[in-house]
Amino acid sequence: MIDSHCHLDQEPMYSDLKNVILRSKEVGIEKILSICTTKESFKKIIEIIELDSIIYGTYGIHPHEADVDIVSKKEIIENVSLNKKIIAIGESGLDFYYNHSSQEKQISSFKNHIEASIELNVPIIVHSRNAEKETFDTLNIYKNEKPKILMHCFTGSSEFANKLLLLDSYFSASGIITFKNSEDLRNTFKSLPNNKLLVETDSPYLSPVPFRGKKNEPSFIKYTIEKLAEIKNNEVEKIKQITNNNFNKLFNLN
Repeated sequence: MIDSHCHLDQEPMYSDLKNVILRSKEVGIEKILSICTTKESFKKIIEIIELDSIIYGTYGIHPHEADVDIVSKKEIIENVSLNKKIIAIGESGLDFYYNHSSQEKQISSFKNHIEASIELNVPIIVHSRNAEKETFDTLNIYKNEKPKILMHCFTGSSEFANKLLLLDSYFSASGIITFKNSEDLRNTFKSLPNNKLLVETDSPYLSPVPFRGKKNEPSFIKYTIEKLAEIKNNEVEKIKQITNNNFNKLFNLN
């Protein structure tokens, strides 16, 4: 199993990393991707990726921070290039639900991240909330340059998913697919092609059933995989293989 998106730099995981990693290995996790959200979080990620061979990292500024942590394309490229275990850019994107940053600054930051990902030929991990049209329109600007797109914790509409498939996007399922009120999302994932699916915890957030309401961690990924197997009417081991292969292909890892 591979957790394609978590935040090991955040509590309660950061102060208990040894045990978090141990529990991950005990359930069969092969790789963990710890996601950057701020310039400050990147300092921890650079340290975390050296703790164990299964841990990889990213560099990027979350849309919530776009007013404060302003980064140029050049700066993004320089930070990704610091370590070979920094394998992607993000999370970036648009969040017009909370609007913690101005929409204009979010879009500008998002474009810098996309352009850096294209130049480096690495995936961009995209956060999108209440901004389906703007997210697609921004990504679509770069369609001819074929960015490697991963829609993190995808909760969008089936219409949005179908448009993103035109950009050859990948989609990551989180613990939200296990929630009782997520039938529409389950139907969307049921319709997505298997070769575009990944799984994530987004820990310490979004714990899957049966741990909903508690702090999440990578070892809980198995519950999301089990639900995805049910949705796709497939064997759990087959879904593990599919999502692992998709991750390794997208991030150019063996």
